[in-house]
Amino acid sequence: MTTFHLRLGTEVADALRDGRPVVALESTIVSHGLPRPDNLRVAREIEQTVRDAGAVPATIGMVGGELVVGLDDAQLTRLATVDGVAKLSVRDLAVAAATGADGATTVAATSAVAAAAGIGVFATGGLGGVHREAAQTFDESADLGTLARTPIAVVCAGVKSILDVGATLERLETLGVGVVGYRTRRFPGFYLTDAGFDLDWSVDSPEQVAEVLAAREQHGVHSGGLLVANPLPVDEQLDPALHDRTLTEGLARLHRDGVTGKAVTPFLLAHFHSATEGASLAVNIRIILRNADLAARIAVASARRGTA
Repeated sequence: MTTFHLRLGTEVADALRDGRPVVALESTIVSHGLPRPDNLRVAREIEQTVRDAGAVPATIGMVGGELVVGLDDAQLTRLATVDGVAKLSVRDLAVAAATGADGATTVAATSAVAAAAGIGVFATGGLGGVHREAAQTFDESADLGTLARTPIAVVCAGVKSILDVGATLERLETLGVGVVGYRTRRFPGFYLTDAGFDLDWSVDSPEQVAEVLAAREQHGVHSGGLLVANPLPVDEQLDPALHDRTLTEGLARLHRDGVTGKAVTPFLLAHFHSATEGASLAVNIRIILRNADLAARIAVASARRGTA
């Protein structure tokens, strides 16, 4: 009889046992979000950024059906270089494990696995959300529903600008997911510093985020996630005119080619990379590295409080 369990990498297991800060990282950005060979290089840079800020990186993924919290370099390389790596949301984890699959975890799956392992902070690029024309397609990322029931802090640059940002914020409110801007009262739009929507709350430091997490834990009232929206500086965002033109072209190609479901986001991100001649890729990398640094500093602050 096969036994299924989360396998903690040695460094992650030691850090969690000792109460040291740990930051969860997704693997979908490695296998589906970035082109080869940049994906493996950037994955290593993300982990090093977490280490440089004083925390232990825990990249989560599935290798041969085994769900691993803290991939080693060989496992990371495998997910970055082999073909046929499945994109795993929460609902896919058990089936993928039972069939011995290689899989990369989405924001939803990474959040759920990290929380199950006892990790309270997660860094990603941009959150999934409500897709355009969702009123007809009902296409909404599982990220939102998972965060409604998962007590984890997710540091991101808002939601991907290819989505319906306003509708996503409405859904986050309805689902009870906390949203705070990091040193801003405006919600970022991934490639863009400002997606055009106000936020009710803002925090000014990693220590203040740690206070929020401590309050949530000690109240024992709210079990959902906290979204820490960390915008790019204006001078580091993608040129807004180039962004809007590229998005319009990408959406037209999406409809022309009949792309739907899980394929939408990779399709549009690949279009951005091609149409902007790599400018969007450079922005994407800046986003995830900045978020990894902030997440690590939040994890360090939480560990000092004893709430990591």
